[in-house]
Amino acid sequence: MKTILAHLETGPGLDSVLRCALLVARRFESYIEGLHLRPSQPDVIAAGADGFVAAAPDLVAGFEREARERAERAREAFERFMAEHGVPSADGGTGLCARMRVEQASQVALGSLGRVFDLIVVGRPVRDSVTPSMAALEAALFEAGRLLLVAPPKPPAAFGEHVVIAWNQSTETARTVAFSMPFLERARKVTVLTVTGATVPGPTSEELAANLRRHGLDCTAIEREPAGRAHGQAMLEEAAAAGGDLLVKGAYTQSRLRQMIFGGATSHILAAAEMPVLMAH
Repeated sequence: MKTILAHLETGPGLDSVLRCALLVARRFESYIEGLHLRPSQPDVIAAGADGFVAAAPDLVAGFEREARERAERAREAFERFMAEHGVPSADGGTGLCARMRVEQASQVALGSLGRVFDLIVVGRPVRDSVTPSMAALEAALFEAGRLLLVAPPKPPAAFGEHVVIAWNQSTETARTVAFSMPFLERARKVTVLTVTGATVPGPTSEELAANLRRHGLDCTAIEREPAGRAHGQAMLEEAAAAGGDLLVKGAYTQSRLRQMIFGGATSHILAAAEMPVLMAH
């Protein structure tokens, strides 16, 4: 985890994204790149009398001014945070360092820009707020091919000492566990949690725990009943009850469309997690 891309959107969650990126960077002596994506045009357009469609000039001017101001606020927040925590500016060397970058692109560009980093840090979407962006999070999940760290709305004091794996026996979670090995190897304790009924055919939690113990990890397996709870809710509550401070969860074992209609564990976790979550698809 030597290179970290921190997706910076002004608004709720920005402090937590910065905090989570720093906690990881200090653990791995990493380079942090703060990225703010500045959209290039407004989403609202106006139709002229001749039938042509164009953005209204005053709308464009206001949009561009607001976009510049958001980018500057993100840059100021990043630079102030790194200075307050003694993180040096990147100068081409190695070790803990940081720099800021602004790109004129839509939020979905995070999926392609993140492909060369070891870890992408994104904010968890917050109810009644347009930021952090679900579009950016899902683009990173499906397009980057990298591990995501989803930062909760409230900045954590620390995490990674007790990692809980929400094991549903799926390919997506197996891939996430593999990506997360650097975190698992540095954890004091690892718990493999299975919620009954929230699985697909595959190896059991005890089989995963046994193989993680072969890596020298202090790892145990537990199984819990949902007891009337949604599966995602049960995963979060049982992970907290076990004393976990970091959750590992494969994303979207069910399709996004199915989860939008019927709900699902990933959707619940992305709406309600109060601890950092490592995810991959």
